[in-house]
Amino acid sequence: MKPKDVLLQRWEAILAQKGDEPAIFNTRGQVDRTFRGIDERARGFEPKIDKFADGSVIAVQIGNHEDAPSIFIACLRRGVVVLPLEQSISDQQRDAALKVCKATGVVAAAVTGGRDLEILPMRTWAATTHWGDRAPSLLKLTSGTTAAPRAIRFGSEQLLADCDQICDTMGISGVDLNFGVIPISHSYGFSNLLTPLIARGVPLVVSQDRTPRAVLADIAKTDATVFPGMPLFYQAFCEMENIPPLPKLRVCISAGAPLPIATAKKFREKFALPIHSFYGASESGGICYDREAKNEIEGFVGAPMKDVDLEMIDPNAQSSQARVRSAAVGVGYFPDADEEKLGNGIFVPDDLLARHGSGFKIVGRVSDVINVAGKKVNPAEIEERLLHFPGVRQAVAFGRPAGAGLRNEEVAACVVANVDLRENELMEFCRTALSAWQVPKRIFIVESIPTTERGKISRRELAKRFR
Repeated sequence: MKPKDVLLQRWEAILAQKGDEPAIFNTRGQVDRTFRGIDERARGFEPKIDKFADGSVIAVQIGNHEDAPSIFIACLRRGVVVLPLEQSISDQQRDAALKVCKATGVVAAAVTGGRDLEILPMRTWAATTHWGDRAPSLLKLTSGTTAAPRAIRFGSEQLLADCDQICDTMGISGVDLNFGVIPISHSYGFSNLLTPLIARGVPLVVSQDRTPRAVLADIAKTDATVFPGMPLFYQAFCEMENIPPLPKLRVCISAGAPLPIATAKKFREKFALPIHSFYGASESGGICYDREAKNEIEGFVGAPMKDVDLEMIDPNAQSSQARVRSAAVGVGYFPDADEEKLGNGIFVPDDLLARHGSGFKIVGRVSDVINVAGKKVNPAEIEERLLHFPGVRQAVAFGRPAGAGLRNEEVAACVVANVDLRENELMEFCRTALSAWQVPKRIFIVESIPTTERGKISRRELAKRFR
């Protein structure tokens, strides 16, 4: 007899302890599900997936739906592998992911509308996957935008370890109320919203309205105590007038993209709350957390989380990639393994880190380094200089082709400011502190810097836009 799933063991303990207590709220503050109600919905869903063989993959593309925990619990019980898909992905991306992961079905919104769900069987791409000794519980899609899609395999042990590390490091418990507007289908939302509910009994507000004004109003209305957000939300909150009081909110988390210091300071002044930077990856879950949230250094992400070990690959360099060791690290990539990057409890992110005090700061990515006539330029150094110019709120440096037929690049940058600026003033400011090859050839002053659905900035896309 195979051992009982560790997440199911935790869920049964939570169910026995908190069965009739509220578990899921809507944004009006009304109870949508008790913990027992979640389990009843899971039991009702189980017969619908009886036809799927053990180890088969079911994609779930339902957004932040109140039945998301129930569906995951039902799949755990039936030995079916869950593949969360974001609602915002294109049909082409969705089809590619379903094909690569050999999905046998898709849970999606019913064509009748409303909040009803249905299971759509896949007849074209489904195939039996041989997982070896044990099938995973979850497949997470990687966030790569140019390569063919691939997934990361997670067992319940890794998912539970990540949940425990997050809750223990951030001080989140069953007396809190999580506000769930970040996508549960994304690694950040899954680990900060769904698994804490199942494994630690942390109630959840389910929100589908990502409009910043609505998010802030709903946080106040529901008395949420924990808000896992992204920089774009905090930036929007800082610009709002007539803000509602937030007496219950106590933990504000920012992940998905670097949090500008100016945003963190303005938010603290306006709301009397610090923002804690959180650094993680789909492959490993949480990595670092800024516990003190003083927000004094651009790119600072704090110290490693509880039970996470971070080892610099080149300890003598100013910045380096790092090896992440943790019980939460994924089992491996699927369908093609890459054991040098992910495997045996170790993950090597593409980020370049530098030590700062007792913690770390992110100074760039391996792929972000700009090649200027053979010299390697780290965009973080240029961004740090630009952010010291009075009135500059945001700065992103990137490389673009230096000319037709040339393989090297030139430095360019985009800047968002709250005062009138001229490009030549910014360039002269850079010349006083940077080497000649680091000074941008062009600085574009823009109203906003575009981000992806996950709140990330793509330097590659900026290079295309400002070619």
